[in-house]
Amino acid sequence: MVLGDSLTAGYGLPEKEAFPVKLQAALKESGISAIVINAGVSGDTTAGGLSRIDWALADKPTHALVELGANDALRGIDPRTTRSNLDTLVAKLQAAGVKVMLAGMYAPPNWGKEYETDFRSIYPDLAKKYGVSLYPFFLDGVAAQRDLNQPDGIHPNEKGVAIIVERILPSVRRLLGAKE
Repeated sequence: MVLGDSLTAGYGLPEKEAFPVKLQAALKESGISAIVINAGVSGDTTAGGLSRIDWALADKPTHALVELGANDALRGIDPRTTRSNLDTLVAKLQAAGVKVMLAGMYAPPNWGKEYETDFRSIYPDLAKKYGVSLYPFFLDGVAAQRDLNQPDGIHPNEKGVAIIVERILPSVRRLLGAKE
């Protein structure tokens, strides 16, 4: 399951170009037959993800890639709130027997250095606390690259999604227990 926001829901893209669909195809190509559940909701914050976790668990996922927090940072939500929401979310997933990987997010610089530092520490701190996998920055290689994003400059286009999938695939394969 990919539990996320518009970045995973596929905002502005045809359904077949959304991250979960492309990830499933890449996993299959690499020899892993998995069904990737798209539990991404555009506009979702960590509070939104937390509020729908029980619904998401109804599909009985065995693994979860959690990509939430971008909208928290864009809205300037207190990093302590984001941390608390993600902490509870990871705890609930683990309590349900789900193997978790956190996909980190960076805060935009407009909130100041202290906010940026506090926000950036959330993901590695929680990964360490819960012993879960961490992919440090979901938009690695795509953020701020005009040709890899839609006109809004925030959401990846088809080429951007392909790069995200290519970069995150080894981490997802390890999460699923594949040998390198």
